[in-house]
Amino acid sequence: MANLRSDISLGSRMLRVNHAGEHGAVNIYAGQILAARLTASSLVPELAEFKAHEEKHRALFWAELQLRGVRRCRSYWLCGTGGFLLGLLTGVLGRHFIASTTVAVERVVLKHLRAQLQELSGHDDRAVSVISAIVEEEQHHHDQSASHLSKVQVMPALVGHVVSASTESVIWLGMRI
Repeated sequence: MANLRSDISLGSRMLRVNHAGEHGAVNIYAGQILAARLTASSLVPELAEFKAHEEKHRALFWAELQLRGVRRCRSYWLCGTGGFLLGLLTGVLGRHFIASTTVAVERVVLKHLRAQLQELSGHDDRAVSVISAIVEEEQHHHDQSASHLSKVQVMPALVGHVVSASTESVIWLGMRI
């Protein structure tokens, strides 16, 4: 059997990783909502809104993958499990850790989405259309969460750096398996 990676287009590979990432995001918010009911109850409606957006994004990517006849990324369950654990942990740590996690994840995601749009422009218009459909909501998640942070919070900022590096690693891995 040929290497699956070489059997599908770059756009399809990107969509697979994006789909897995959205699954991770859904689960981050699920974990955060569970814990935030005790630690940051005022954030629960916002987190529920973000989770609903991510569920919609995941469905958009899944629909496009199905149209292309492409199976989901091998990192799908890793993203889901890791996302839930990350969400639960940061949710237990409270409001600033929740916000810092969202800012860190969305910063990386937005960077990758914008690079994908540039790379796929003129080569895979369907992938560009699907990716473009979610950028505004991802930016909203970033900006809204950033409004909950102050510059002097060292531990949430440190967690943000770890989350950013982890998100980059999962994306890198997803593009290679």
